[in-house]
Amino acid sequence: MRQSRRGQVDPFIVMDVMEAARRAEAAGRRIVHMEVGQPATPAPAVARRTLAAALDQPLGYTVALGLPALREAIAGLYRRWYGVELDPGRVVITAGSSGAFLLAFAALFEAGDRVAVGEPGYPSYRQILRAMSVEPVGMPTRFENRYQPLPADIPGDVQGVMLASPGNPSGTMLDHAALAALAARAAEIGAALISDEIYHGLSYGARCVSALEVTDDMVVINSFSKFFSMTGWRIGWMVVPPDLVRTMDRLAANMFICPPHVSQVAALAALSPEGEAEAQANLAVYAENRRLLLDRLPAIGFDRIAPPDGAFYLYADVSALTDDSAALAAEILEHAGVAVTPGIDFDPVRGRQTLRFSYAGATDEIALGLERLAEWMAAR
Repeated sequence: MRQSRRGQVDPFIVMDVMEAARRAEAAGRRIVHMEVGQPATPAPAVARRTLAAALDQPLGYTVALGLPALREAIAGLYRRWYGVELDPGRVVITAGSSGAFLLAFAALFEAGDRVAVGEPGYPSYRQILRAMSVEPVGMPTRFENRYQPLPADIPGDVQGVMLASPGNPSGTMLDHAALAALAARAAEIGAALISDEIYHGLSYGARCVSALEVTDDMVVINSFSKFFSMTGWRIGWMVVPPDLVRTMDRLAANMFICPPHVSQVAALAALSPEGEAEAQANLAVYAENRRLLLDRLPAIGFDRIAPPDGAFYLYADVSALTDDSAALAAEILEHAGVAVTPGIDFDPVRGRQTLRFSYAGATDEIALGLERLAEWMAAR
């Protein structure tokens, strides 16, 4: 059958690693999963109880932009977390952050436009843009800048700028001044600004700063996947400028009809004080896992790391070990029984010399993974 050129995107390599790990487990091996950014904890108990009690309801279509009560609750979150007063009418509920990217890119960019994305960065930015006939333009960030872009890194001939704080794969964050400077540069060149804030709530010192604290003339994307441990529920949201709401409404209705009703019910409950408190308690697990990795990895031989401020990833320069991170990750899986993600997923060029370690899992699993890595490196 005929296929489009724009459909020939690169694979999402972490999913390939997950499949290789699954095959190893099917063959009887025990694999330690440090490849995927998926919390080991379930959705908040109140979300699960609330949904169970609602299952006798029809749970049919909602309005395209999502349940009004959920949009109001998300506006309340911005008041609590950031001191931002937000009109709930600007909140768009989406089928995960991935659905938000599709809607935002469709609303903001024409075919042939160019959008600046950080390298290293979340690989699906590039692939979704390409599938929509939009050209991703890499912004190579540097270790000394903790893998976050500077205003001078933004090309002058782009129509959009994609930011992420905390970033994936680095876990590093932009503070208020850095966000303001990047927003000013985007405004200077007339580029639409999109801020991926999916890891907000997961920080280990200073709190995450939302781009909404800097400017209203941008799109913020977030999700219930990470902080609220609801990856498989596929529920997220956007905050958009007022003049973009009707465009989003039309696009969302035609592309998705509405976000999953069942997930919206659960998400609304997750935003309750009980749900937020349970999610917040999970941060102690990630903090301990982060401490273990920062303590042990340098001694094992992974010693060039920009310490993560947030999320649950650690990005290591392994140029002393390899110039083929995919082969190294495969070797680690085969001989150490630990699944990690090659940096080539996040940076098409320099990623050949980096690995990402996820510490979203249980602490005993992270400790076991470190023991296996230490034994493998000692025998290598």
